[in-house]
This record gives sequence, structure tokens and C-alpha cells, in this order.
Amino acid sequence: MDRFNPLAKLPTEARLRQLQIISSRLVESLLAGNYRSVFRGPGLEFDEVREYVDGDDTRRIDWNVSSRMGSIYTKTYREERELNLFMVVDLSRSLDFGSEERSAREVALIATALLTLAATHNNDKVGSVLFTDRIESWIPPAKGRRHAMRLLQELVSVTPQGVGSDIALALRTVNESLKRRGIVFVISDFHSTGYQRELALLSRKHDVVAVRITDPLYKDLPDFGFVQFADLETGATLRAVSDSRRFRFLFEQFWARQRQQWLRECRRRGVSAIEIATVDHVADRLIAFFKRHRKR
Repeated sequence: MDRFNPLAKLPTEARLRQLQIISSRLVESLLAGNYRSVFRGPGLEFDEVREYVDGDDTRRIDWNVSSRMGSIYTKTYREERELNLFMVVDLSRSLDFGSEERSAREVALIATALLTLAATHNNDKVGSVLFTDRIESWIPPAKGRRHAMRLLQELVSVTPQGVGSDIALALRTVNESLKRRGIVFVISDFHSTGYQRELALLSRKHDVVAVRITDPLYKDLPDFGFVQFADLETGATLRAVSDSRRFRFLFEQFWARQRQQWLRECRRRGVSAIEIATVDHVADRLIAFFKRHRKR
């Protein structure tokens, strides 16, 4: 378990330093898990012209060079390895919840920082959109550590103006704004509806990875006795007796159905899915995903 708290009540600069320390220590293990090898470049770029040999693709013959040289020459290409990584990060109030020592927001921060620094280490471009029920911040993709630090600075210092979560708006904004193919990580608890169409449209243009932040309480509700649940986004409350076996069953079944619906939607839309609980080691969960992705 990562026993860190980048959202501690510290000044912004101190929080940023703390997040950097956490991420820098973990990013080496992420890179060792071959972050780079699981994604292909966006296309092919011209490499050189050489003499044609049997088996070469005749469609790549360079007839201008061939006519000048008096023999057949063909164009060769190499995979364009520079990647565009784009982070779509949910800042809605529901991510403030955490039944253990970390909230879902802290886990989202660590995951975003790890992926950002891994991309920077590999000289890839990285950008982000932070959202609630509106777009809170947009940083276009660029290279370099200074740019990465700007992105992380924005991540820890932004004060969200919205409270809810409009995933559809965020995905639509990314789809309309990103012209070049890339890898889009959507980091959220996915306590939202109505985003499936936008998810499908985005996945047609980009490699999309949905990172769902969850909490062990959703799978196993402890016996707290009399409790009051509060929706952090709407303020609605529910009083219940958690030592009721029927209530715990219904509560856990509700969240199990939510999870299955989310997984089903990801599969239908061709979206890769990662689940990270608030008690998980974030780097380990990402490494496990990259290993599965590479094998596939």
C-alpha cells in the first residue's frame, strides 16, 4: 500500500513537492514494467531509400529515384515512436471519499503524476484536462520536464468550481480538440451516466484507457451500526442500519452491478479498463495493466 497523502493540508508548493517525491520513487518501477512498449506510435515516418529486394512492397517503389539511378529503389519507413499522452482527470467531490487512509482523489493524483512523469522520461508529449460538471483546466500536449511540472502544479493547485461529474462533456471536449492520435487516460470513479456515446466516439480516434478509482467499502460494507450516508455532490442523505444483513447485501449488490455495467461498456467500446482501489499500490496496478496489455 502507498502510505502517502499528497492532499494533506499543506501549502500548494509543499503538496507539489510531496507528489513529486512519491511519483519519482515509483516511476522507475513503472518504467521497468515497460510502460513504453505497450503502445504503438501514431503511424509511420519516412526513413530512407534503398535498392529494391525480393519481397519488398511494390507500392513503396520510388519511381523518381529508380529512373535516375537506373535500377529499382524503394522507400523504407520506421514506426513513429513519439506518443501523445492525454490525461482526463475527474475532480468532482465524490472522489473526496475514502474509507481507509487515502481518498479516491489522492489515488487519482498519484496515478496522473506517475503516467505524466513516465511520459516525460520517454520524451513523449503529455497534456491534461481537469473536469467536474464543467471544464476546470486544459493543458495542451507538450514535451519536457518543465511542462510536466506545470501540469502537476495545476493538478494540485486548481480549486474546482463545479461539484458534479460530467464525463460526457470532458470526453467530447477531448475528442473535438485533439487532432493527432494518442493515448487518452480517463481517471475517475465513474459515478456518472450518459457518457457512453462520447466514450465510443473517442475510442475510434484514440487508444482509450479507463482508470476507475474505487474503495473496498463498496465490496464489503462493515457493520457500523446506525449510519448516515451523504452524497458529496448533491448533499442527499440516507440513514440506514448497517448491521442489517439485507441492507449490506443490497448495498454491495448495487455497487457490484455498477462495476459490471462499467466493465461491459468498456468492452463494448473497445476501451481498456483498470481498477485501482484506495488501498492499492498504484504503480503495481499500472504495471500489471501494462503487462496484460502487452501480452494482448
